[in-house]
Amino acid sequence: MVTLPIQVLINLFIGVLWMFLQDNWNYLTFFSGYLFGLLVLFILRRFFPSGFYITTLVAVVRLFFVFIHELFTSSIAVVRHVVKPKLNISPGIFTLDTELEGDLEITLLALLLCLTPGSVVVEVSPNSRTFYMHGLDIPESRDSVYKSKVRFENAIKRVTRV
Repeated sequence: MVTLPIQVLINLFIGVLWMFLQDNWNYLTFFSGYLFGLLVLFILRRFFPSGFYITTLVAVVRLFFVFIHELFTSSIAVVRHVVKPKLNISPGIFTLDTELEGDLEITLLALLLCLTPGSVVVEVSPNSRTFYMHGLDIPESRDSVYKSKVRFENAIKRVTRV
């Protein structure tokens, strides 16, 4: 069984082997061997039980950019509350249901929701289907957290369900 980490190691091995078979040993020779290894792995991808590792890498990068986008938009919302002369917020706790399965997916979603300002995961239900969240301003926080949850869930599914 060739899993994703083994694919990376095979690709690195092909790059190093390519470099040693050339006259000069430098990073450009290694890089060309690495690209050749990508081509070889791409051609052989149908024989792997897991997907091609570059697609997973692209999904991880997309998840990172989704997180950065959500981080900035929620930070702007928190700054708006802080800059106002009169602090008019109604904090509270609300529930958030998820479709994700498995400890990795649940933990990743909880961490990503905690890292965005204005909301904190207080507790996860025993069946791992419901998050209890504290929001800075309930009507506004709940809506933004629901939108973030949908975007995070889709990105997490692309990463973990290859």
